[in-house]
Amino acid sequence: MPAKSKAQQMAAGAALSAKRGEQKESDLKGASKEMAQSMTEKELKALAATPRKGKPGHARED
Repeated sequence: MPAKSKAQQMAAGAALSAKRGEQKESDLKGASKEMAQSMTEKELKALAATPRKGKPGHARED
């Protein structure tokens, strides 16, 4: 499942870092904190590995 925006990709990267113990989960805010609690490391890795080229800064909600 690729990230839909740069913001989502970056949030997934921060959540993955916390999940791996490289960063405190208490330092996370907003979407990255929710992602760390609700997604597996495998799911976060898939989102974080999405290339940023051509992605919008933020995805529109439809």
